[in-house]
Amino acid sequence: MERADGFNLQITKLTNYKFTQFTRSLNYKSFMSKFAEPMTRLIDELKKLPGVGSKSAQRLAFHILRSSEEDAEALAAAVRDVKAKLRLCTVCNNITDVDPCVYCSNPTRNQRLVCVVEEPTNIAAIEKTRHFNGAYHVLHGSISPLHGVGPEQLRLSNLMRRIDAGEVDEVILATNPTVEGEATAVYISQQIRRPGVKVTRIATGIPVGSDIEYADEVTMLKAMEGRREL
Repeated sequence: MERADGFNLQITKLTNYKFTQFTRSLNYKSFMSKFAEPMTRLIDELKKLPGVGSKSAQRLAFHILRSSEEDAEALAAAVRDVKAKLRLCTVCNNITDVDPCVYCSNPTRNQRLVCVVEEPTNIAAIEKTRHFNGAYHVLHGSISPLHGVGPEQLRLSNLMRRIDAGEVDEVILATNPTVEGEATAVYISQQIRRPGVKVTRIATGIPVGSDIEYADEVTMLKAMEGRREL
């Protein structure tokens, strides 16, 4: 009897929760209908941005509305220019407005040393070190079966052409130290291994300034495996 009462209580809570969510949805739609059609359309478009919910979209939309004509036009022009002028570098797949990109066309950089990253944003993190002076190759993703991303979705063909043409001495695999990143690194290492081409993986382990006492087992294992001679 007690089990039945507990089950009925759970059903009641679930029903009330769904009803509350449905009511909120109706209230939101009713609230949105009070806006003029251009404002509603702008809010709907802003909601498509990552990390932007309904309230944030409304604040952004009203900020744009209160902005000057020049600022609003500058924002619209910037969005148009991003879509019209940016493209992928034909050599490394980095996002650029010139082809080849500034890294591939720079004669002072070592074009025979290629660092492979998952996303264009990863390049900025490496450049902050002011130590790497090679070229890059951007995969635009990593192998993730759960998200329907297989090896065929990775942008590897132009890297393979550079290696087969004898233009690369070393490839540094700088994919993220995640399950997907590790799987991607292993797959790429198998595909690009050629005589005379060195394949390396970035080290992982204890962050600088941290305490070993608080490191988890996997991080500590990676740090021990990646040890170097002093």
